[in-house]
Amino acid sequence: MDERDWLAQRFEENRGHLQAVAYRMLGSSSEVDDALQEAWLRLARTGDKDIENLRGWLTTIVGRVCLDMLRSRRSRREDPLDVRAVEPMLLHEDGSDPEHQAMLADSVGLALLVVLETLDPAERLAFVLHDMFAVPFDEIAPIVERTPTAARQLASRARRRVQGADLAVERDLARQREVVDAFITAARGGDLEALLAVLDPDVVARSTDVMARTDGILVRPRTPVVTRGATEVARQAMIFAGVAGASQPALVDGRPGLISSLPNSRLRVMAFTIPDQRITEIDVYADPARLRLMELAVL
Repeated sequence: MDERDWLAQRFEENRGHLQAVAYRMLGSSSEVDDALQEAWLRLARTGDKDIENLRGWLTTIVGRVCLDMLRSRRSRREDPLDVRAVEPMLLHEDGSDPEHQAMLADSVGLALLVVLETLDPAERLAFVLHDMFAVPFDEIAPIVERTPTAARQLASRARRRVQGADLAVERDLARQREVVDAFITAARGGDLEALLAVLDPDVVARSTDVMARTDGILVRPRTPVVTRGATEVARQAMIFAGVAGASQPALVDGRPGLISSLPNSRLRVMAFTIPDQRITEIDVYADPARLRLMELAVL
């Protein structure tokens, strides 16, 4: 076995740990893959002759890469930081992905990931490495370019924000989930009055990439099909009651929604905007190419 094969084997032995670190830092499976690829390239260039603790060294490298990615992500935003979508499980066309199933089994709370997205990059790194992976502050300090005392303060500040915010996020997700559940129940039962109760009077529904019937022929419209008003949207929901019956509550690019899959039918995704107690917007997607680019999390 040559040196590169030996390094690859050692790296694979630590892959699960490194994925867990990067996932908590980034909340995005595609970025996790990028971070691990960069860590492997750095290991391949450096070799392990002068590395006493390979697991610790790789954890530090992944931490630095993730910190750079978080800072780059933030610098590209012109608006205040929004909560990004997180993806406990990225659905593939067959509805499964063993790697992401394993991530789910790792018990990363969805609400915690959402809260972590609101932290400053350095705070997030200090909190994740110390509180979740027991990395000493002496090792965290060089990554964030602070003293160990300052790194400890970063983690402490992040801890207070997480403890104060995660309950609010849980409550908000729970409230939106209740509205989505009420929508599903009403649609399944064909209950027009119940649907109107959860829809804003001026609700707007947009169907994008969904086949529509024109002159008796199914075609994909070039622009979204828009339905306005609670009564019309409720009637459309009742027409597609069968789809609602095969739906699961989900997060769709960070929005509460539904993922529907009927036998011998294309996967369909609905995303809701629920600012208060009623649904104000509904977006429906069905194109597989588009769905692969979206972040979907089954709740």
